Amino acid sequence: MVGAVCRTLPWGLVGAAGATGLLLAALPRATGGAGQWLALPLLRMAILAFAMGLVFLLDDPARHTTATVPTPRPVRIALRVALVVPFAAAWWTVALLLVPRDLRPPVADITLEAGAAFVLAVAAAAVAVRRGDVTRPGPRLAAGLLTSAMLVQLFWPERWALLVPVRDERWAAAHDRWAVVLAGAVVLGAVCAVEPVRRRVRL
Repeated sequence: MVGAVCRTLPWGLVGAAGATGLLLAALPRATGGAGQWLALPLLRMAILAFAMGLVFLLDDPARHTTATVPTPRPVRIALRVALVVPFAAAWWTVALLLVPRDLRPPVADITLEAGAAFVLAVAAAAVAVRRGDVTRPGPRLAAGLLTSAMLVQLFWPERWALLVPVRDERWAAAHDRWAVVLAGAVVLGAVCAVEPVRRRVRL
């Protein structure tokens, strides 16, 4: 089963998103003095790029066929996630190392942001699979994720700020909020990974 699931994963899309993200993360090395101001925004853009690849994780053209197999949906989703986790961890390690050490934001805090974004992307995919019959919700989700990121940047209330500079006094509070986002995404993903209960129709 592991081999079959591995073959159906969208490795090409995830890989392309990862490559784009690594290019963004490496840009501060080529920007000279401007890298001091661009390192954090570019690393966040790299996180967004990789998250846009992860929304394709549950795309499965054979979804309606595999729905009839005895393996429960939560197990199938958990297996897909488990296969991608090592790749995501390796990608994130490389992304951090590409940022010059003197420009690198606090690793634990920025890793929290990345984890929340990645889990939220997979949770969004789980919601789409649970609530719809589309076998490839990824393209719509990627567009929605990009749009949402832009709207958050423009209209998110300052008192609940998430995307703040390292030296901003709200940095610690912002990452408390990121922890809440991560926890909420985990719960949402777990709930939506479960098969919906179908009511019996009385004749």
